[in-house]
Parts: sequence; C-alpha cells; structure tokens
Amino acid sequence: MNRINHLHLDVLNKQTQNIEQKPAAYEAERMQINRKELVERILRAVPEDGVVQALEGFFLAHASSPLGLIHGVIKPCFCVIAQGSKEFLLGDNHYRYDSNHYLVVSLEMPSISQIMEATPQQPYLSLRMDLSPSFVASVIEEAGQGLPAYTGEVRAMDVSRLDVNLQDAVVRLVRLVDSPAEVPVLLPLIQREIV
Repeated sequence: MNRINHLHLDVLNKQTQNIEQKPAAYEAERMQINRKELVERILRAVPEDGVVQALEGFFLAHASSPLGLIHGVIKPCFCVIAQGSKEFLLGDNHYRYDSNHYLVVSLEMPSISQIMEATPQQPYLSLRMDLSPSFVASVIEEAGQGLPAYTGEVRAMDVSRLDVNLQDAVVRLVRLVDSPAEVPVLLPLIQREIV
C-alpha cells in the first residue's frame, strides 16, 4: 500500500509540474511570436537604415550595423527593441537594453547612446513612443493611483524586463501603422495601457 501511495504522489507531482511549466512555456512562445511579428512589421515600415515617424509621437528605427556614440537630446519616452541591443550612458550609469527589456525616460536631457548589436542579416529594430508628463499624470490619476511618495532616489532613465502583456500592447501599437483608420480610437487606448 505504501508503494502505491508513493506512485500516486509521484504522478500528482509530475502533473503539477507540467501545469506549472505550461504557463511559462506558453508565455515564452507568445514572446517569441510577438518578437517575430515586431521584426517583420518594423522591417516593412523601415526597410533601410533610418528612423521614421510612423504615427504622431511614435517612431520606428532600423540600423544594419553598430553605430558609434550618438550625442543628442532624449525626451520622455518608452522604448522597445525588437532585435539587437542599445546602450545609453547617463553620468556613470550604463543602461543597456535589448528585446527582453524596455527603456523608460522621464525627463528631457542630453543623451549619449550606442547601438551595440546589429548586422545586415539581423538589423537593430526598435520603436520609441514619446511620453508627455501631463499624459502620464492623467493616466496615473485615472488609475486611482496617487503620485508615488518620494523615496530619496529618483531616476530619469531606467531599464526593466519586458513581460508578455506589455509586449502584446506594443505589438498592437505597431499594427496600427497598417491600420490608419483605427488610429484615432485605438492609439490613445494602447498608449494608456502601456503607461
């Protein structure tokens, strides 16, 4: 009887492991499918090196080789890379992000950046959505969340892990490039979801 109980527990443990592994595998598969769609759509919109404004406040970029340091001014924005990687230098801090991470900038400031990974076969492909402080504040207010309390550390730039739900919203945003009739209704909704 004891042996049967152990066998039964082993079967239950394996079933539990399979159930727990399926969501992670499903999310990984969704991330890969989304990434592939982002690559295809950005390549179609920007087939050669350069940056295009696909929608108001929404830019797509393509680079087929790593670039040297680029000095400029960056505005508040949300950035996602479909393929390749990029690094921003801010003081002594380095903010490197890739297709598994996103970058958020909360203040307009001078910037130094560099595309780190890009080849003609696998170009750097990215998107940038500009963020106005008033828009972000209105989303926070609508969500019923007060402004966060000051904790002593404020970052004007940060990199975070891109999860599948945020990536889904980014894919829907890029799809709007091919559906201009839907932009007036869907663009503000997707932007609010991302913020």
